[in-house]
Amino acid sequence: MKKNLFSKLISVSRRRSPWVYRVNAGSCNGCDIEVAPCFSPRYDGEQVGALLQGSPKHADILLISGPITLRTKAMVKDIYEQIPSPKAVVAIGSCPASGNVFSGSPTIVGSAEAIIPVDLYVPGCPPRPQEILDAIQKAAIMLENGETRSQKEDSND
Repeated sequence: MKKNLFSKLISVSRRRSPWVYRVNAGSCNGCDIEVAPCFSPRYDGEQVGALLQGSPKHADILLISGPITLRTKAMVKDIYEQIPSPKAVVAIGSCPASGNVFSGSPTIVGSAEAIIPVDLYVPGCPPRPQEILDAIQKAAIMLENGETRSQKEDSND
């Protein structure tokens, strides 16, 4: 009984206070410029409980921007593995989804999906801060309900 109650408390806490870590995998910084206002007074991401973290070891949600390059491939995978389970991944912009204008370059590995499992995509080049905050909230709800890909993989093991 206590384990179930404790598990429920943890899942509700993740929804109401998702901790976010962001990584730039080789973008033009357009998406990163749009992530910054999400945590400023104008859009106030903290109002929905989102908190930007300086370490992946403290995060629940990984925000990734930019196409995966040869130089960042190992770094992205390492950061993903440092985030404790359960975790959610949100790909911001067109680059982590398809490579966008960088697609076909010999230095681009491809989409983020080729390296790590992605739960949500935020389309746009760059997407609006409101869309990014909406995706963070959706990822937090997915964490609470056990719907992220990391949670599904853990339950299959």
